Amino acid sequence: MIASSILAGSLLLTAGCGAGHSTVTTGTATADSPSRPVSHTVAPREEPTQGPKPTKPQGHTDNPRKVRWLTAKPSKDGRSLRVTWWSGVEPCTVLDRVTVRETSKRVTVTLWEGPSAKAKNMACIAIAIQKVTTVKLKAPLGNRKVVDGAKP
Repeated sequence: MIASSILAGSLLLTAGCGAGHSTVTTGTATADSPSRPVSHTVAPREEPTQGPKPTKPQGHTDNPRKVRWLTAKPSKDGRSLRVTWWSGVEPCTVLDRVTVRETSKRVTVTLWEGPSAKAKNMACIAIAIQKVTTVKLKAPLGNRKVVDGAKP
């Protein structure tokens, strides 16, 4: 019985790797049950998106808070930064705004997130997704250090 269950599970997993709906039929026989076919329908898989989700500040969130970012990569010309961070799903977690403070020695980038007004009385799932936004600088980055404004 265990071997037939493993075989059925293996066939089901193999069928689940293909695109579209698949039907797998296996025969299962045990001493106390007659041999009969078992049919399973496997739903299509959704492929994960490649890379972080592009995001623009939306403003008007409830109680926005500072959020730490992972990376801030400058563009080739140094006039913008591509900032990547971990976040939650919308409308429960929305990029409110990005503040940039530039001095001659460093650029401080602070991300602000909060729930959208649309998220009131809504159940929010706790799934982490990576997001990315582009921040324009007043002057090219040059040798200035990029600092996360959410870090203490």
